[in-house]
Amino acid sequence: MSLRIDAHQHFWRYDADSYPWMSAGMGVLRRDWMPRDLRPLLDAQGIDGCIAVQARADEAETDFLLELARSHDWIAAVIGWVDLRAEDLDARLERWAASPTLAGFRHLLQDDPNVAETLVDTRFNLGVKRLQAQGHVYEVLVRGATQLAKTHDFCARHDRHWLVLDHLGKPAIGGSEDAEWRNALISLAAMPHVLCKVSGLVTEVTSQSIDEAEVRRYLDIALELFGPNRLLFGSDWPVCLLRASYAEVCRIIENWTAVLSPDEQSLIWGGNAVRCYGLRLGNKAPAEATPWT
Repeated sequence: MSLRIDAHQHFWRYDADSYPWMSAGMGVLRRDWMPRDLRPLLDAQGIDGCIAVQARADEAETDFLLELARSHDWIAAVIGWVDLRAEDLDARLERWAASPTLAGFRHLLQDDPNVAETLVDTRFNLGVKRLQAQGHVYEVLVRGATQLAKTHDFCARHDRHWLVLDHLGKPAIGGSEDAEWRNALISLAAMPHVLCKVSGLVTEVTSQSIDEAEVRRYLDIALELFGPNRLLFGSDWPVCLLRASYAEVCRIIENWTAVLSPDEQSLIWGGNAVRCYGLRLGNKAPAEATPWT
């Protein structure tokens, strides 16, 4: 039986200084969210494990998530944070070399005051090149069509290992940038080393209520462009709780994938995550799981 993996969720012990992006209107997020809170939700949806993704730009975040993974074997991988511009980047990476669950890193480009400048920064690019040389996935987090369009050359430049686009590039679902977002997504989908997470979408809906058919329209575009071989399910829990429950997020993806073949469904629900991140989860990991070649 194929693994079912939630490829994008977060854990944190909340304090306001560490998470300034959690505004007063995000009250549901402003508390501790830990493995004990997620495990029952995974069980209810028949999901075997998850990938814990950084939510603050601090190397202590990487240590925190790796420690959780050591204590909970169903946390199959960690996407951490490291200062990619650091002159001693190799030494920083070396201290995590014995952590088998460390699968990759990301930088919060969506919050960067000058995304275009960062994407061409020499030291930043050398850092990403170093990550890929060590077999680490780099996750691209941008918001909206304008930022997404700026990532093309960067993604084309870094083709030695997987790149993963988070949250379909955060389109404004129901907004006015559909054509620009689709065109930017087309350019990334043309690169075989770029995968895409169908995650974090409920919080990008611009209307007061979530129209599942409208969300599915964006999912259909992602499927058309990337195909079932390069899409990964992720819940973006607990951030998704701003708009929908964990079960509701899963239901949207279940309904959308229902028309696909069982093999295609299994790829989106876990097979692609196993392949991309080289996951090993107990005895259930498929033998064909392979790293980038």
